[in-house]
Amino acid sequence: MPRIRVKLVKSVIGYSPKQHRTIEALGLRKMHQTVEHEVTPGVMGMINKVSHLVECSEVKS
Repeated sequence: MPRIRVKLVKSVIGYSPKQHRTIEALGLRKMHQTVEHEVTPGVMGMINKVSHLVECSEVKS
């Protein structure tokens, strides 16, 4: 299954609590932290909701 790398590039300060929880659900806690996830509809939906706060790239196998 393909994987995607997600990096938090903008602070969640000033954004809604729902967006804070979405960032935490993705496993991001600090600025410039990077995590990898499998590409699933649930993960892609979370990334789309906070796309203005994160940067995504495909992981090469």
